[in-house]
Amino acid sequence: MTETTLAPWLVRQLRELLGQRGHARLLQGPSGLGQYPLGLALASAWLCDTPAADGSACGQCASCHAIEVRTHADLRVLMPEVQMQALGWPLPEKAQSEIDDKKRKPSREIRVDAMREAVEFAQRTDARGRGKVVLVYPAEQMNTVTANALLKTLEEPVGDVRFVLASEAAHQLLPTIRSRCQAHAMLWPEAGEAEVWLAGQGVPADQAAPLLRAAGGRPQDALDAARAGRDPARWAQLPRAMSRGDVSALSDRSPAEAIEALQKLCHDLFALRAGAAPRYFAPADLPSNAPDWMALTRWSKALAASARTAEHPFNAGLMLEALVSAAQNTLNSAGTRRPT
Repeated sequence: MTETTLAPWLVRQLRELLGQRGHARLLQGPSGLGQYPLGLALASAWLCDTPAADGSACGQCASCHAIEVRTHADLRVLMPEVQMQALGWPLPEKAQSEIDDKKRKPSREIRVDAMREAVEFAQRTDARGRGKVVLVYPAEQMNTVTANALLKTLEEPVGDVRFVLASEAAHQLLPTIRSRCQAHAMLWPEAGEAEVWLAGQGVPADQAAPLLRAAGGRPQDALDAARAGRDPARWAQLPRAMSRGDVSALSDRSPAEAIEALQKLCHDLFALRAGAAPRYFAPADLPSNAPDWMALTRWSKALAASARTAEHPFNAGLMLEALVSAAQNTLNSAGTRRPT
């Protein structure tokens, strides 16, 4: 991945990272700030046959081409299998066979078997003479067993191997993992920079700002929403729809996506109650008086509990109805004026 394909705020961070020493980096920050593309760009730069003067990948050599087509012998990418499939990375032959034969579904965690294979990979001699790289994303999807399988190699790397751990919830990583990496806090784009970038990705100019608001200012999340066909106008109407108990307002979302949307609404109502500016909705989209602290706290806890089973709901339709009912009750709780 070359600098020309990176967002400008990621280019600045790549140059900073390439000037540092060390065998392990931890790219950390909220979702949507570009941990994965930055991690891949860093790996590409380390493996490039003819890097530019600043150390970034040329994008033209055999090594860069091999990464682009997902076949580089000295790069191992560790992700949950669902994300590997979504991003075009091939699964190990055994894992692909098990999924093809319907023996199991693609994993939503980074499997310990894949990590053990990566540890073995790290101990082998590199194929192209530029060392080896292991990219782990999102790193918080390692369970304790998987993380411990990585830990010893991270402590005492064998040969010329470097690690990039990219995380959207670094607090969930084992402290021993975090302590063995150089941490890099992801930077947010400068004012107006994200809108320009979204326009360059094909997002209509009149949708960039509202999509960014709905994403809490996170550019990649805003782009994902645009590509998924999310309508900013429908998002703006969500608080009123929830006060009416309108289930159809969330019918185009999975249970996990519906919970995330309601958590954003709950966050902004907390902000409104505290006299602060909302983050995900325009002030005019929210009720003029927020529910009281106790009602919002109960709702927040209920949403957090629902999130733990969102990927495996007993009945998605019933779960959605329950979520909307709880939202309606909170928005219409005592002392709160309904949105008009």
